[in-house]
Amino acid sequence: MHFYRSINTIKAFTFDLDDTLYNNNMIVENAEEKMLKTLQGYEQLRTLKLSEYIAEKRTVLAFDPEIYHDVNVWRIQTIKSLLNKTNIPVSKFADVIDESMNCFIYWRHKMKVPESTHSLLTKLATKYPLAAITNGNVDINKIGLSDYFQFSLRGGEHGRSKPFPEIFDLASSKLNISSHSILHVGDNLLTDVNGAINNGFLACFINIYNQNILHLDDTRCLPHIEITQLPELENLL
Repeated sequence: MHFYRSINTIKAFTFDLDDTLYNNNMIVENAEEKMLKTLQGYEQLRTLKLSEYIAEKRTVLAFDPEIYHDVNVWRIQTIKSLLNKTNIPVSKFADVIDESMNCFIYWRHKMKVPESTHSLLTKLATKYPLAAITNGNVDINKIGLSDYFQFSLRGGEHGRSKPFPEIFDLASSKLNISSHSILHVGDNLLTDVNGAINNGFLACFINIYNQNILHLDDTRCLPHIEITQLPELENLL
């Protein structure tokens, strides 16, 4: 554990989810492959390739740059855009979208949360209020983490995604604790560290690849604390 800045008294914690509380490697990629197979089950999309889906996703983003704040809406609009290029009746779009999104969400939550994460959150939750702030679409209820958190906020659904201020402000408001006393923990230097500090939070960077933070391209400012493994936060108890 490295300290780069002096810290105020910590009164609450907020956590990023993906690659902070569990290994998210290949989870989204696998879920997209399963979703693609579902779409390919329709004759009109039988030859759809993942590269074509990704290209369509970029086209949707170019048309509506703000859509990236909500990854669920972005995915739905991408599927709809693909359907518009087929002869599938518009009346069937909702069914296709529901089936493919349900498939994606099912596989999106097929991850194992380490026991070390459960152990840490159990200990922290006895002393501090905890909350989750994610730019993704993981439902903490589906991965066994809901008991630890007072609430979970998601980009798009609860304001623009990190590092923008709305979602941080809402977390502070819902916790009823000054942002200067909330430690946000995350693995992303731009969305988590820069976002937290620019919005008055304390920041803890979990350096999952154990690289020199001063040599990382995304470093805009130093966090208050740097760790390489989540259980190191027990040192703050």
